Amino acid sequence: MNLHNKRLVVTGANGSLGRALVQRATELGAEVIRVVQRSDGSDALAVDLADAEQCLRVLAPLADVDVLCNVAGGFTMAAFDSDGAEGDWQAMQMINVDTARNACRALLPGMVARGSGAIVNVGALGALRGSAQLSAYGAAKAALMHLTESLSAEYRERGININAVLPSIIDTPANRAAMPQADPQKWVSPQQLANVMCFLASDEASAMHGALLPVRGLS
Repeated sequence: MNLHNKRLVVTGANGSLGRALVQRATELGAEVIRVVQRSDGSDALAVDLADAEQCLRVLAPLADVDVLCNVAGGFTMAAFDSDGAEGDWQAMQMINVDTARNACRALLPGMVARGSGAIVNVGALGALRGSAQLSAYGAAKAALMHLTESLSAEYRERGININAVLPSIIDTPANRAAMPQADPQKWVSPQQLANVMCFLASDEASAMHGALLPVRGLS
């Protein structure tokens, strides 16, 4: 597997998974364009992915993008009737669905014009079925997974591979802090998930369209 001569855009590049993906894609020979929410003083592009017009203005002019990896996302857990339920619902839709949709909207036309490209989204294994206190998060990730399948059906005949990974629990500092009694050795490391995403970004995955690929580790 290699990503030589591939130009990747990675959203959420400053998160645990984003950093691992940037590192692994670079090791495999890709040129990586990092997209972050706020300027970090580096050469990363600071973009409010929830702002559709800003996404178009900043991302659409990027030349020769081969792969878009939509890593930006978020998680919350709360009862359906909690005080902040309405805000949670809107936030989960915005950060997990709207951000990916806006990035796709900005970069898909360029891929179509070249007749090739790949998009890798990050769904959630837990969103395959409903769970208590996860209605906002689960519905958002389910929507993203449905978007993945729908876009694949629309664009696969135009040379675009669109797939998603479905991790169980990712071994991040935030998850360790939230679940101190759990065994993180059973979770999926950011590096393991990044490897699977790089495969979906590579030419070796050219026959995969609309796949929702479980990455569960030992959990």
